[in-house]
Amino acid sequence: MSMVGHLRKVASLARRSRRRVDLSHPARSPLGSAVVNCVVYRDGVRRPPADSVQEAVRYVRKHRGGFVWLGLHEPSAEEFAGAAELFGLHPLAAEDAVHAQQRPKVEQYGDVLFAVFNTVTYVEHTELTASSEVVDTGSIMVFTGPDFVVTVRHGRHGSLGPLREDLEADPQQLAKGPSAVLHAIADHVVDDYVTVADAVQNDIEQAETDVFSPLSPRAADAGRIYQLKRELLEFKRAVVPLSRPLDRLATDPRSCVDPEIQTYFRNVVGHLLRVTEQIAAFDALLDSILQAHLAQVTVAQNEDMRKITAWAAIIAVPTMVCGVYGMNFAHMPELRWRFGYPLALAVMAAACVVIHRGFKRNGWL
Repeated sequence: MSMVGHLRKVASLARRSRRRVDLSHPARSPLGSAVVNCVVYRDGVRRPPADSVQEAVRYVRKHRGGFVWLGLHEPSAEEFAGAAELFGLHPLAAEDAVHAQQRPKVEQYGDVLFAVFNTVTYVEHTELTASSEVVDTGSIMVFTGPDFVVTVRHGRHGSLGPLREDLEADPQQLAKGPSAVLHAIADHVVDDYVTVADAVQNDIEQAETDVFSPLSPRAADAGRIYQLKRELLEFKRAVVPLSRPLDRLATDPRSCVDPEIQTYFRNVVGHLLRVTEQIAAFDALLDSILQAHLAQVTVAQNEDMRKITAWAAIIAVPTMVCGVYGMNFAHMPELRWRFGYPLALAVMAAACVVIHRGFKRNGWL
């Protein structure tokens, strides 16, 4: 295992050891299986928990100057219908929020912004095989309105609990409202892209080393390269379509994003552009690695064919001599001579040695 891969694993274990409450885990939510958490923020400060989502919404709309952040994890259509009615979400957006397989996008319905982000995490593995899972994808849907944020998470990863804690540690940023939460989620998702891209790069470099290493027992395993290309394609489907939605959030003055927050989105767009360029470079590099591997296979096959042809030519000489003297004609040269048999063997051996040396000199053996 490379030193970079070892350091990546150590960093991953360090992140896991941080004592943070994973608010995204349904089993830890006191509000039900789909509701992860429901928090009221006012002036960037978390308010005491409300007894219900409805009460939290009533508090915000009565006192103003704050917003509700409702987090959901894989809700059913029936579970999400209540939230959609409470916050006045568009039926089309509410329908998309229930289904996980959505293309990254940003849509605006009146004063409500609906954004879809595909999340990606790197799957740790000790050895890359033809069936290894390299990346795992999920999705986060975000509804932002004047006084609410509704997040819907699909998949086994992409927890927003640590992100929520980071935002609460910066009340000045959180006081900017739902747009600040939307930016934090987008930045969190794209930062994960950067981490995954660096990890995938290590796998590609390892595959490249194995292909060009004459001592590697896995140099002829094309299945690993194809698996990397399939996983890279899945990664690409999550990352590349996000460019236009993020660009809209960063530049479109008609969007519901606070103009001050749009400046932060431009930084996220820059990070996403870096990952997009990395993926394009990875794809081209994998194509080159695959072509080099196929060229090596072709060269090896040609080498084997030359060796087989050379040995067939060597064996053809004694075969011909034995075939001629095996026809049992009565009148054949040297047939009854005492030294005929040893002489035939000597001629066959000498011819084989001469032909063998000729092939070896030309590199066929």
